[in-house]
Amino acid sequence: MTDTPGYFITGTDTGVGKTVVTLGLMQWLQDRGHRVAAMKPVASGCERGESGLRNADALLLQQQASMTLPYEQVNPYAFEPAIAPHIAAAEVGSRIDPDAIAAGAHALGGIADRVCVEGVGGWLVPLNERETVADMAARLGFEVVLVVGIRLGCLNHALLTARAIESSGMTLAGWVANRLSPAAEYVGENIEALEARLAAPLLGVIPPLAEVDPRRVAACLALQ
Repeated sequence: MTDTPGYFITGTDTGVGKTVVTLGLMQWLQDRGHRVAAMKPVASGCERGESGLRNADALLLQQQASMTLPYEQVNPYAFEPAIAPHIAAAEVGSRIDPDAIAAGAHALGGIADRVCVEGVGGWLVPLNERETVADMAARLGFEVVLVVGIRLGCLNHALLTARAIESSGMTLAGWVANRLSPAAEYVGENIEALEARLAAPLLGVIPPLAEVDPRRVAACLALQ
């Protein structure tokens, strides 16, 4: 993975820990001497303040970056309601353009060694009337890291998502198991089932975290 200019982080669903893993991946790269930039190109559920709409996850990525980046460069499409992005965009007369997102990411590649781009929702979440997150990832051309939230239903979601990524012609560099709850049952068995069925390697297992800790997450990753 270390020869690629960037990574696209997707998930089996919303709320599975994409931001946590993206921050950990950034830290892992930074610990190895890389200058790292990040994007969360599309974010719903933003809060309006004096500086405009801001998303909490995008602010964390902005803070973790190796250089100072304008918020709009990290999160060019920010929407207030926590709803599907194509609906949120239509409500304000906007249209999400994967080509513009790719151009922004590649511009960041001119000032960073690695660029980490976090998706929105899952792999096939619509971005506009025709295109999905998969189309955004294809424009970027980065290897894909899949975040699997270990909970009931994760086996089906992970296997379907991995198949969709491969069908899109993208390279699935690996997957990360994120233990969302300390009360989750059969965690080991679920992870073993996925290891046996996914061709891509397991890059790490993230324990339940009381707060976001990029260094702790980075310590759990074992990239190739």
